[in-house]
Amino acid sequence: MALKKAMRSSLVDQVVSQLESLIESGGWPVGEKIPPEPELVEQLGVSRNTIREAVRALIHTGMLEARQGDGTYVRSQTDFGAAMERRLQKSSVLETMEVRYCLEREAARLASLRRTDEDIKNLRESLAKRDYFFKQSDNPEEHVKADIDLHNTVFEATHNSVLIDLYKHMSQSLQNSISSTMDGDDHLSEENFKAHHKLVEAIIKQDPEAAEEAVRIHIETASQVALQKETREKGTKNGK
Repeated sequence: MALKKAMRSSLVDQVVSQLESLIESGGWPVGEKIPPEPELVEQLGVSRNTIREAVRALIHTGMLEARQGDGTYVRSQTDFGAAMERRLQKSSVLETMEVRYCLEREAARLASLRRTDEDIKNLRESLAKRDYFFKQSDNPEEHVKADIDLHNTVFEATHNSVLIDLYKHMSQSLQNSISSTMDGDDHLSEENFKAHHKLVEAIIKQDPEAAEEAVRIHIETASQVALQKETREKGTKNGK
């Protein structure tokens, strides 16, 4: 997506709008460092002060993050996602799990009622990808991403655009809660692994009750893992 020179009126608002569109469209992915100020000045045809005000506005919303001595990075794909991230940072892992359960249970039910042949294909591909990274213990970040991708695929199978967008925006903020469930004991990890397979199978078979039950098991075991990790971390801190 190419940047355009801004009109004279409301320059800051126009620049903010263009930068927001670039971030939301994935032109500037989350985690990427944005171009330096002189480059933005040249591309947009505005003053340094206009660029600084626009960037400052997006830092305030949480979409961008300034790192001293390094530059400015994309923190969230939307201002809603940034707001969710700030809110979830104030929540416990178990509170986040409860919210996930509410959303994922309904998504599983709707997906099992509405899934299409294309959804089945996408679900199987996403599950296979998650299985692959589940076995790669040295690559937890890819495991988290694959897990989020699978759940996004489940939400897409609901064919409810609001629900899809809500979870997609939240999923950036859910990475911390998902990461906290990745290193539990082998038994719980295996139960969680099986639950994801049962979830996909239930959706494919159009069995909403089984799909909801799979989500319950998945969230329950994930919560246990999160509690174990929290207990270990408290013990380590108290031992220092």
